[in-house]
Amino acid sequence: MRSAIPKVLHRVAGRTMLAHVLHAVRAAGADRIAVVIGPDRDDVAAEARRIAPEAGIFVQTERHGTAHAVLAARSALEQGADDVVVAFADTPLVTPETFASLRAPLREGAALAVLGFEAKSPTGYGRLIQQRGSLVAIREEKDASAEERAIRLCNAGLMAIAGRDALNLLTRIGNRNAKGEYYLTDAVELAAAAGRPVAVVLASETEVQGVNDRSQLAAAEADMQSRLRRAVMAEGVTLVAPDSVFLQADTKIGRDVVVEPNVFFGPGVEVESDVHIRSFCHIEGARIGAGAIIGPFARLRPGATLGEGVHIGNFVEVKNADLGAGVKANHLAYLGDASVGAGTNVGAGTITCNYDGARKHRTEIGPNAFIGTNTSLVAPVSVGAGAYIGSGSVITENVPADALALGRGRQVVKENWAKTQRPTRA
Repeated sequence: MRSAIPKVLHRVAGRTMLAHVLHAVRAAGADRIAVVIGPDRDDVAAEARRIAPEAGIFVQTERHGTAHAVLAARSALEQGADDVVVAFADTPLVTPETFASLRAPLREGAALAVLGFEAKSPTGYGRLIQQRGSLVAIREEKDASAEERAIRLCNAGLMAIAGRDALNLLTRIGNRNAKGEYYLTDAVELAAAAGRPVAVVLASETEVQGVNDRSQLAAAEADMQSRLRRAVMAEGVTLVAPDSVFLQADTKIGRDVVVEPNVFFGPGVEVESDVHIRSFCHIEGARIGAGAIIGPFARLRPGATLGEGVHIGNFVEVKNADLGAGVKANHLAYLGDASVGAGTNVGAGTITCNYDGARKHRTEIGPNAFIGTNTSLVAPVSVGAGAYIGSGSVITENVPADALALGRGRQVVKENWAKTQRPTRA
């Protein structure tokens, strides 16, 4: 990846690849999780524990192949299990349904189940070798014969092993391959030689794609975005130009929401029903109430909570602010570290001046207030319910309910001044 960040902590749809896999195996019914990491990878361990606090963390101090990696978690395997699923943290698109399908043959008596796919170009993949409809071996590219290399059915890497067979098979794997490593795939030949059935479960090549560089990361992102878009549209969301809308793995959008082109959803967004999001909005860490209208060109930052029927217009930014039902801020405003009561109108050019150079301060605005155009509210300050702020005011003191506040210089008019200042023409 040419990165200081471990590969599995790179993100797809706002979620680390490791987190995608952990979420998927949990959703597929895993009740115990063991994560094998490299030495000095506390960052990977911390991410695993963030997603699955109960997960066991095991360190593979030396790299001697995939079977060697699995056996790094030997103490977890020795506790016993109905079945053992081996997943890889750099294949983030595998779904819970596929993990569940991979486990299914074990209930039918299979010792192993291998996830496979039909490759458009099989070069570089291990081939699934079948005889009379049964899987008998997985041959790595370097160890395959010319005939075996012509096979298009390839190994996706993921495997499910019956719990009663797991340790026996894994400990019998020898380093008899071209690279002198202990290949997990050799478990297939061992099971087949013992007369135990080995199943193949098919998935799409797109779903099982791995990520090893930035180009593959971008490809995984594109495929994940397609999946997320299809999912929200299936739930009753209108994406006017789907390919221009970017979602996150945790984006939640209610029914009858309309999203216009070029909208970006960052992490932690929840949108209730009947919302209209206009073009070129950037939304992150925000909750949007039913019937709201957002944009165009609006930015909702973390902590923005918008009530029912709120209108946020063009070039309005909201951060760490609670806006009550029916609040309108239709143009060119910044509402940061604020509470705005229901029914309040915020005029164009209004700013909550929340930062004094050292600390953030909060602005409190009551319901049904009217904030005139080009108002600066210097926090900490409060505006009472029903109060009226005159346009162009700088408000530094609290305003009582139903009061009128003006904080601007008195207008002075000097008649004929302009005429006397114009240069005379020669």
